Amino acid sequence: MRIVLTGGGTGGHIYPALAIGKQVAEQAPESAVLYIGSPKGLESRIVPAQGIAFEPVEITGFRRKLSFDNVKTIMRFLKGVRRSKQLLREFKPDVVVGTGGYVCGPVVYAAAKLGIPTLIHEQNAVSGLTNQFLTRYADCVAVSFKDSISQFKRSKHAVYTGNPCASHVVRASRENGFKSLGLPSGSRIVLIVGGSRGAKAINDAMVDMARLVEQLPEVHFVFVTGESYYESTTKRITDALPKQPANLHVRPYLHNMPEVLAASKLVVSRSGASSLAEITALGIPSILIPSPNVTNNHQEANARSLAVSGAAEIFLEKELNGGVLFERIAALIKAEGLLTKMGLAALKLGMPQSAALIGEELKRLTDKR
Repeated sequence: MRIVLTGGGTGGHIYPALAIGKQVAEQAPESAVLYIGSPKGLESRIVPAQGIAFEPVEITGFRRKLSFDNVKTIMRFLKGVRRSKQLLREFKPDVVVGTGGYVCGPVVYAAAKLGIPTLIHEQNAVSGLTNQFLTRYADCVAVSFKDSISQFKRSKHAVYTGNPCASHVVRASRENGFKSLGLPSGSRIVLIVGGSRGAKAINDAMVDMARLVEQLPEVHFVFVTGESYYESTTKRITDALPKQPANLHVRPYLHNMPEVLAASKLVVSRSGASSLAEITALGIPSILIPSPNVTNNHQEANARSLAVSGAAEIFLEKELNGGVLFERIAALIKAEGLLTKMGLAALKLGMPQSAALIGEELKRLTDKR
């Protein structure tokens, strides 16, 4: 199979696309993959590092308010469509997959106009602007949340598959997670992370919490600050405490996040779709702190889908401080029965077969050609 992947801007769009690419490669090792993304997006660095061919298309997003910039965006979109058609004619894909972000707009649209089968994947509980636009052109819409199907009534075919990021995290080695942190196997770990880039509000709470973690000496707190926040956060902790507690482990980034997740007893996290897919696939209880700075407030909708099932608790960012967060973590850690119940609820929501389901949809689309 020859497949084009497109999507970008954030890891939440990129990693699902890469997971689909891995699934295709496993099903058919002779497959060829091309990734089309923005030259300025994270995908321009992440994708080539994975050894996948990458081609850039310039595009910007629409402003939701009337603006002359939207005229420029339309011109860039049309130029992006022409560039995409050129790349698609050269690569001759059997199918094109878009996972959201502005860049997949011209690519999937161009593929549809060329008669190439297309699939778009919506990671969030509230669909993005680009995927809503593409709904009428795509041959298949795959969604991460079952209730999201109702948002794609105009689609030719909508299917609940879950998020493909879940499929590979279930293979993660728990033992490697402990080993990478230098901790004995079976250690009780609370992982606190603000996303791949970090989050200032969560880091502020982490700094406040640093003075409290010794109250739970049997628990290891792993704080992941994000690389850009690491130096300032560690300095604030050092300035506040004469000696860093032995059960406090501060890291800028985790390159083996699935393994550390697998080793964790409880996760405190943003509620991006890919993160939730991994958490539920592993059946991990969580405290979720939705980012308020996202389109359509979709992270809060994502988080509430777990909370109503009993898999997670929610803290809104405006309610967050180190004291209340530590108090809630301590209460959950001491309530083993509740943690187990939350973990089982998370596991019921997990879709570890997600990538395989999307693979089946891709096969269905290409067999119809």
